[in-house]
Amino acid sequence: MPETPVNSGSAMRTADITRNTNETRIRVAINLDGTGRQSIATGVPFLDHMLDQIARHGLIDLDIQAEGDLHIDSHHTVEDVGITLGQAFAKAAGNKAGLRRYGHAYVPLDEALSRVVVDFSGRPGLTYHVPYTRAMIGQFDVDLAREFFQGFVNHALVTLHIDNLRGENAHHQCETVFKAFGRALRMALEVDERQNGAVPSTKGVL
Repeated sequence: MPETPVNSGSAMRTADITRNTNETRIRVAINLDGTGRQSIATGVPFLDHMLDQIARHGLIDLDIQAEGDLHIDSHHTVEDVGITLGQAFAKAAGNKAGLRRYGHAYVPLDEALSRVVVDFSGRPGLTYHVPYTRAMIGQFDVDLAREFFQGFVNHALVTLHIDNLRGENAHHQCETVFKAFGRALRMALEVDERQNGAVPSTKGVL
């Protein structure tokens, strides 16, 4: 018998995760079948802007509230938001029955172009090539973008390839990455009726 599709009947692909540590206090609520609505407050304005891209371009409703030790720097907050968001995606995706599983997107912004490919494989893996043209975007350290994605893949259990193919403006480089990430998630998480509720793997599980 095929497994029940993830969106069958009244099933909701949602999750609400709280993660509290000595460094951060974070709550993430998501709806994979949303419209891109968002309420985001992490205390890191540029991160809020990037998370908004995921919601809007992924058509995923996001509610992310975070308090962190910003008096030290933004590292713990950015990384832990990625971790908690990854946990929420893993829970909302469920057993992944009926999903397309794979998603990809190319997104331009003026001179910048990025490609993101995602596989809801059940295995964490990040390949990240983004040659930023400067180290800071306003007050945001560009190294933290990788920390966000590393935290995400470790807990969402996805394989993620991120490549900035060209760009001269670091803000544009980073924004194309996050927009493409949202679009790739949107594709991968769509339910393919032709799967007939099966898990998209020869193993039968992901």
